[in-house]
Amino acid sequence: MLDQQQRTAILQLHRQGMGPRAIARTMGIARGTVKKVIRRGTAEVPRLVRAEKAEPHRQKILELYASCKGNLVRVHEEIEHEGVELSYPALTAFCRRQGIGQPEKIPAGHYPFEPGQEMQHDTSPHEIIVGGRSRRVQTASLVFCYSRMDFFQFYPRFTRFECKAFLAEALAYMDGACAECMIDNTHVVVSHGTGREMVPAPEMEAFARRYSFTFRAHEKGDANRSAHVERRFGFIEGNFLAGRAFRDFEDANAQARAWCDRVNAEFKRRLRASPRELFALESVHLKPLPAWVPEVYALHHRIVDVEGFVTVNTNRYSAPASLIGRRVEVRETCKRIEVFDGPRLVASHRRELEAAGSRFLLPEHRVPRGEKPSRRAPPPEEKALMEILPQLNGYLEALKHVEGGRGTLALRRLLQMVRDYPREPLLAAVRTASYYGLYDLDRLESMILRRIAKDYFNPPEE
Repeated sequence: MLDQQQRTAILQLHRQGMGPRAIARTMGIARGTVKKVIRRGTAEVPRLVRAEKAEPHRQKILELYASCKGNLVRVHEEIEHEGVELSYPALTAFCRRQGIGQPEKIPAGHYPFEPGQEMQHDTSPHEIIVGGRSRRVQTASLVFCYSRMDFFQFYPRFTRFECKAFLAEALAYMDGACAECMIDNTHVVVSHGTGREMVPAPEMEAFARRYSFTFRAHEKGDANRSAHVERRFGFIEGNFLAGRAFRDFEDANAQARAWCDRVNAEFKRRLRASPRELFALESVHLKPLPAWVPEVYALHHRIVDVEGFVTVNTNRYSAPASLIGRRVEVRETCKRIEVFDGPRLVASHRRELEAAGSRFLLPEHRVPRGEKPSRRAPPPEEKALMEILPQLNGYLEALKHVEGGRGTLALRRLLQMVRDYPREPLLAAVRTASYYGLYDLDRLESMILRRIAKDYFNPPEE
């Protein structure tokens, strides 16, 4: 069939006075074809109109399509059952040409990006081999739209804590942030709303403010708006994960980082450069990282159980035995589990990523089996008394001998007296009590009060 340009040339030569035979010889076209074009007098290519074999059954096909919920296989079975001779390819072709069950085709948009303008973040589930078995994990990826610099990591789950930890690591890898971060309408970041009406969760908004960028969400159903990061997941699955196995998540994420270093340095024919080369231009337009970035952590409040452990994500981590029964603060960072008693760090464990119900005991928290805690060490009350008043050493030894055992209750009461009463009257009373062998603390306290009554409790004159 002649195309439109050939038909235009035939008509133009005919208007110049050239006959059909000469036109056919010049253009190498059959003379009858030239005559048909001259007879029609238009360069428009005629459309082939063929009778649709399924056209008489159009209404029935529409009814069956609705009742079969769009399943053309079932529609074909029902049509054949009613005696209509129509092949399955003929049915699907008819539906395709008539637009039955076919979504309207809309051309994809083109989004130009300036350096440092936008980065895209998303997650996708993948099956990877970890520790010899297949695991379903969440792959988090961040792509800079101008340079196509990519960074991704694997997580057994992906909550707001993992999202902040990943973005902090990714932005440190990029050494800066773009002005906007495009996301889908995920509840991990979104508090409420979708698309332009999206409002991020307060903690995620505060995180973005620290790095000087803002979260934006594409319209619902418009996944092509974040196509740069979406396309990466197929590339990761077909290239990085193919034939790879990992010891643990730490090994998987280390290999992912090394692979990003290599791929970001490779030449891309479509970009006519490598992402690393384009990033050299984009880096000067990025938002700089804060001078100090606090480590991302999830805060938990736990009570140390009778075995001296706290539980985080079904895993148990040891704490000092002295904290048994007390409430402590547990900070879950990306790599560590830290136990705080008030502002003091009392234990630090390597974080187990998987909720495996494991038990982690630090050597300093291990109590030797079959042995009771040593009682040779002086009680804490005696240590406190010796630090405050070393002059009481002789009296303390005699008091412990009289009380028997460790004399904890007597030492505790004496420590309270040392903290409550002035030093000089107290020492004078202790010297007198030692001289007379007096170790009754009630009488010792009476002697102290008698000595300070006139100095500290003088009644006002009338």
